[in-house]
Amino acid sequence: MDRYELRRLDYSLSEDHQALQAAYQDFFKTHCSIETVRAAEASGFDKSLWERLCAMGATTMALSEDIGGDGATLVDLTLVAEEIGRSLAPVPWIDHVCAARLLERLGALEPDILNGTRIAGLDPQHDSVSGVRLVPSGSIADHVVLRDGDDIVRLTFATRPAKVDNIGRLPMAWVDPAAADERTVLASGADALTAYRRALDEWRLLSGAALVGLVEETMTIAAEFAKTRYTLGVPISTLQAISHPLANIAITVQGGRNLAHRAAWFLDNEPDERPELAPSVFVFMAEEASKAATMAVHIQGGLGVSAEAAASAYLVRARGWPLAGGDPGITAKYIAEIVAARESGERK
Repeated sequence: MDRYELRRLDYSLSEDHQALQAAYQDFFKTHCSIETVRAAEASGFDKSLWERLCAMGATTMALSEDIGGDGATLVDLTLVAEEIGRSLAPVPWIDHVCAARLLERLGALEPDILNGTRIAGLDPQHDSVSGVRLVPSGSIADHVVLRDGDDIVRLTFATRPAKVDNIGRLPMAWVDPAAADERTVLASGADALTAYRRALDEWRLLSGAALVGLVEETMTIAAEFAKTRYTLGVPISTLQAISHPLANIAITVQGGRNLAHRAAWFLDNEPDERPELAPSVFVFMAEEASKAATMAVHIQGGLGVSAEAAASAYLVRARGWPLAGGDPGITAKYIAEIVAARESGERK
């Protein structure tokens, strides 16, 4: 069995992977409490947290060593994304690194984007979108990279678009390519569109990984509550109506995590072999995150639905973050088209 075949079967983390994830888990535990998350809800962005994250190398790690990055793999990036989701970190890391990686492929990456001094936003909706569109980091991005017809363009605005209120508490804004103060065409044609679709798949993959971390933390919140709450003299965690849903959430977490690692490896090593895997992570976790977060709130009862409860903060993001990429159903249709095309080709 060659190493590629073996790697397709074994997606356990190496010691280096575990050390990387532990470092970011400690970082967010130290610098991103639930109070920090709440304080940033008005803007959807914590500038101090972003600067600390950049100083840790979270932006440079995603780019190749040839241009001053650290050459991290997509598996590495899913581990960071998972911790962002676990902590609900109000930083545009996923948008930024996906946009930066796209700019690198197009030969248009600038040093201030490499190190995170200036934020790059990405339109992660399905690539057929045109005209005015909602961009998840549109109200804070210094540059917005998107598809405009057959062109991949970079937009800058003298005055950033106003934040649009949204349940995901993202720095989301309407972006109109025609209203930009500067519009730079980075590339056009089939190769450019292929590079953009790769960026979309990376965004879906990392967003799905973030939802894995979000779901695991909602499970932890609900489980800890269930162990300390009693009814008829026993912890409610012993009741099947509580323990079985928590077990289902645990299965969702492990299934989503394994799928993310598998998709990341294929996207890095054999992107044409299983192109449906990355969007599948997003679609799977978009559906399961909402259900898991809702169950966590139900387990806590009246406390869970209170505005002060951490569970409610996770619930609104579980429902809102997937919508940043447009309707997840469109991505599901995209997956079906990939699979149908492959099956049709195999029958011929």
